[in-house]
Amino acid sequence: MDIISSPHAPAAIGPYSQAMRTGNLLFASGQIPINPETGKIEATDFTGQTEQVLANIKGLLRGTGLTVENVVKCTVFLKDMADFPTLNPLYAAAFGDHKPARSTIQVARLPLDSLVEIEIVAEYPA
Repeated sequence: MDIISSPHAPAAIGPYSQAMRTGNLLFASGQIPINPETGKIEATDFTGQTEQVLANIKGLLRGTGLTVENVVKCTVFLKDMADFPTLNPLYAAAFGDHKPARSTIQVARLPLDSLVEIEIVAEYPA
């Protein structure tokens, strides 16, 4: 296993890695809407936070030589399932025609009181 760290995504805020590679799979820790340049959550609305999370995912992937086309599974955690209709077009814009498997779950609370967190599993090309 290899610990993966990318300067294009926020540093871990706890005792965990941004991602781990085992074999041809990358397991990424959940991304919350922290701006990697400031280390803070700047967006206060759901759209802005989701856009930052998706940018963080792309940054993490870019730092590993992957793209969203390599993502095979996403798990989305929402503070409020009422935001689900807003999530879908933002998510679709980020992933384009690529449609990885996805689960979406409402949770009671997320780190730093963010409104959304997304974790991914991606596959390295053979």
